[in-house]
Amino acid sequence: MLESKFEEKLFLKYLRLLGIQKQKPNLEYLKEIVRAQVTKIPFENISKLFFKKRLNLKHLIDFEFYLDSIKKYRFGGTCYSNNFFLNQLLCWLGYDIKLCGADMKNPDVHIVSVVTIENREFLVDTGYAAPFSEPLPLYLLNDYSINKGYDRYILKPQNNNNRPQIELYRNGELIHGYRVNPQARNIGEFRQVIEDSFKESATFMNALLLTRFDSDDFIIIHNMTIIESYGLVSNKYSLDSIDQLASVIDNRFGIPRTIVLESVEGLQMLKDGWN
Repeated sequence: MLESKFEEKLFLKYLRLLGIQKQKPNLEYLKEIVRAQVTKIPFENISKLFFKKRLNLKHLIDFEFYLDSIKKYRFGGTCYSNNFFLNQLLCWLGYDIKLCGADMKNPDVHIVSVVTIENREFLVDTGYAAPFSEPLPLYLLNDYSINKGYDRYILKPQNNNNRPQIELYRNGELIHGYRVNPQARNIGEFRQVIEDSFKESATFMNALLLTRFDSDDFIIIHNMTIIESYGLVSNKYSLDSIDQLASVIDNRFGIPRTIVLESVEGLQMLKDGWN
């Protein structure tokens, strides 16, 4: 795994990319940070494909390189980079935060953060390709729902000491989700699962997924399909060619067309990004 010196100048650079100032940690500031991360730094695996081809990358990207790629290419990342580096930023800012693993079909293949503020816990997950633009409360007694377009995300309450659980329903059908393991972890414990995510058989080596969520609008690119919403109106349509795909990503995400074409060359797109 590439190691970084987590210097103050890098965290300040991160805040500049998010367009926010350094403040004392509190709930409102946490909301501002999470909202900025979700709206300005996309979930996307173009960067994963690109760095695998260019650098034969098989580990977590270096922190400074992550920040530079956001500025230069308008990249973001998947859960390991987006969630881990945000976790480190929040820790540096003084939040009571822990890095946690989460189980999907396999154990600990996802990472999230749990932040404690005034004895209340909040889930922070900006690496699930989801509209989690605020910290999600973990202390509620009833389901907490977020609806976007065809999707409904449900955070299940922690009754009887159950682990926090997210369920994703699309058109009313449960298609994905995860369950949080609440113990604090360090990123080194995920070394193998991160390496596995770069294998030729891995999901994001065989699928394309990009998402960007604003307050009312969003766009999802999943392989050759686009789902977008403006207010209450959602549309879904298919793209005709890789050239068209690259142009749409350039236009909507700002990732240069040439970088997209290089990254997806040979990509079969045979897997479901939510599977």
